[in-house]
Amino acid sequence: MKHRKIIGGRIKGTRERGAWAELYFMVLAMSYGLKVSSPYGGLGPYDVGVENGTGPILRVQVKCTLYQCSTGSYCMSINMKDGFRGRKGYAPGTVDFFAIYIIPTDDWYIIPYAVVGDRDANVFFKPGMRGQRYEKYREAWHLLLDACKGGAEGPIDIQACCDETDTTESAREVMERTAIRKMFWGVFQE
Repeated sequence: MKHRKIIGGRIKGTRERGAWAELYFMVLAMSYGLKVSSPYGGLGPYDVGVENGTGPILRVQVKCTLYQCSTGSYCMSINMKDGFRGRKGYAPGTVDFFAIYIIPTDDWYIIPYAVVGDRDANVFFKPGMRGQRYEKYREAWHLLLDACKGGAEGPIDIQACCDETDTTESAREVMERTAIRKMFWGVFQE
């Protein structure tokens, strides 16, 4: 699309620009044959679910920036708000990939979670410059495609079991309590 940089730069609000970048990411992912979904109401810990129909559903956090540092690099912070205490990184198991869009240069960086991790990270991009840390992830859509097939960069499978002899609570009571916690606290983790 010839005017997407102009469009992205004209969107003034950060939320609106972020929503636009998510939609743009979904369109590009679909052009690679992937299926996309989005958590209802934007309340999930990730922005877009990506799959190929046979492999796992990958959780992608989409970010975009217009901000250019004094060094000529584009920079952003990858973190999330943590209540009153400030900011923290994304917890393990909440995101599989970060898709970062540099609006002025029209470049996407597809970065596996393991590269950034659960820390509060400041990342810098200078598209096309040799030797920069994230250059190998520029336009790395193949990482998503491979992970959707169950490749090495994808999420892990977690399997659990329980003892049938534990009868202190009925299954219905556990389900009701879990549903209430999910409703008030998001994803329930014990």
